[in-house]
Amino acid sequence: RGLIAIGHRKLPKKTLVLYEAEYCPFCRYVREALTALDLDALIYPIPKQGNRFREQLVAAAGKAQVPFLIDPNTGSRLHESEAIVKHLYEEYGPKGAKIPPLGIKSSLNATLLRTGKGMFANPGEAPKKPLELYSFEASPYARLVRETLCELELPFLLHNVGKAPGKADEWMPPKLRQRRGYVPQTENR
Repeated sequence: RGLIAIGHRKLPKKTLVLYEAEYCPFCRYVREALTALDLDALIYPIPKQGNRFREQLVAAAGKAQVPFLIDPNTGSRLHESEAIVKHLYEEYGPKGAKIPPLGIKSSLNATLLRTGKGMFANPGEAPKKPLELYSFEASPYARLVRETLCELELPFLLHNVGKAPGKADEWMPPKLRQRRGYVPQTENR
């Protein structure tokens, strides 16, 4: 989960906006769907004791609950991870793609193993515009970066680069992929 990009039926014309927290297992479920559907999103991190985007979230959502998705393409504003994932699959997913079930145990385990990393605000200097991160949800290396971005309350444009299903080159180290004439299967990758 959060590793393979099955692709999408269509891309949103306007960027999806997601208020979320790296440590939240429900937010992880949404990020896994974004990876699977190969969708980008502007992320506003909401760590515990964080204030940088909390008022903005409350103004947009009516409450300070994450995850919260704004889809400017459809006018949708959604709380609840299962409703968000259903919307993403129905609106952008490949025809016939099954919506994966919420895997709260595996998501919670990923957070527990990190012992509070990415959980509490330690605000950094706000950038003039959001940073950009190319990653996929299941990458342990990207998790370290997302934890830091969450703690520092730094907004970022998430470009998902999930691996293509059934492509052996996708699983090789980058240097070996390059030697074999690797051609990425997704636009961001």
